[in-house]
Amino acid sequence: MKYFDVLIIGGSAAGLSSALILGSAIKKPFAEGKKIGIITHQKTSALNNAELNNVLGFDKGTKGGAILKKGLLQLAEDFPHIEQIEKEKVVSVTGSTPNFIVKTNKNEYSAAIIVMAIGPSNLFNIEGLTEYVTPHTSIPPQKEKIMLKNNNHLVKDGLYVAGVLAGWRSQYAIAAGSGALVATDILTLWNNGNHTMVHDVIE
Repeated sequence: MKYFDVLIIGGSAAGLSSALILGSAIKKPFAEGKKIGIITHQKTSALNNAELNNVLGFDKGTKGGAILKKGLLQLAEDFPHIEQIEKEKVVSVTGSTPNFIVKTNKNEYSAAIIVMAIGPSNLFNIEGLTEYVTPHTSIPPQKEKIMLKNNNHLVKDGLYVAGVLAGWRSQYAIAAGSGALVATDILTLWNNGNHTMVHDVIE
């Protein structure tokens, strides 16, 4: 069974942002040798039908589907040490840190830390996580969306939730920022509790 120090579930705004931040820490001593994976399921991402007209740095009219494709390519080119797991859907997340067991429709994985970053559909039925499901507090009730109960993105020790599933509004910039925040929380954990960000500067 393949083991990951962090396994991100979901390849949309929150999941990809989290993966990019974690990947960028590769040269930090506390992140050296960490095994990071992302299950890049994008089929149900709301970005597939989105047009972005108000996101910093994006041209007006940018299509969400293009962002999804470009994000996977960016991750592969810039941080190839992060393993992208394609065409698999998670059916269960059981156990606890450092030995979560993630089963998909094709394989089984073990991970110390899980980041849940999929959409807030009320059809959510991942075994082992349904006890944390609650109605979404920041989306109109008639849309029937759900979230996972959490405290500042932490569902329980080692299990994080990011993006709209964490209770945030359905806005690209918010979801991406949530994923980035979770990644810096994980880096801080790896760095013995020292608050950690990854910044680059022009020399």
